[in-house]
Amino acid sequence: MKKQVIKMKNEKALVVFSGGQDSTTCLFWALENFKEVETVTFDYNQRHDLEIEVAQEIAKELGVNNRVLDMSLISQLSANALTRDDIEIEEKDGELPSTFVEGRNHLFLSFAAVLGKQIGAKHIITGVSETDFSGYPDCRDGFIKSLNVTLNLSMDDQFVIHTPLMWRDKKEVWQLSDELGALDFVQNRTLTCYNGVMAEGCGECPACQLRREGLDAYLTEKGVS
Repeated sequence: MKKQVIKMKNEKALVVFSGGQDSTTCLFWALENFKEVETVTFDYNQRHDLEIEVAQEIAKELGVNNRVLDMSLISQLSANALTRDDIEIEEKDGELPSTFVEGRNHLFLSFAAVLGKQIGAKHIITGVSETDFSGYPDCRDGFIKSLNVTLNLSMDDQFVIHTPLMWRDKKEVWQLSDELGALDFVQNRTLTCYNGVMAEGCGECPACQLRREGLDAYLTEKGVS
């Protein structure tokens, strides 16, 4: 295990990066664990261009290269609340939230691997979590492991997809950011809100509520009022 950790620290990683709480925490995790780190951000006609701007600004501040790839095709294929202004953000019992973007993580990780091969990054990092509230099928551990095998077979290479948040709820994600010395940064500099409001967000959408509940739970546990 020790040899594996040392090897990781001498290798290059590529973070799938949106500038939100989860991917920014993953970026700090990557900077802690790898010698060289780059980020890739996908423009898929999401609701807010601010998401891309925030990702670029964070990457620049942390001294890592950021590439923005055009993935607008997704918005032509998948009708959902993150790519269409005329679809409301809602959750119904027994159904996936309207914010689920069909095929997004499949495509993002596949394109990230292609880019990774070009830039010499064998480690792909994503902030997906099976513990998260959404139940998105492309955030599950089984999907990630399956795709990892498929990508290696398709390019005859040995990529490793890392999911540092897979088994962490939002309270534990905040804890990790604190352990990485990034709690204040993540709290104040990221964009998680579905309505495009920085930091604490609108306070009403599901993403903001989940983020706030996790932070409150962590600060309470830590003894900070």
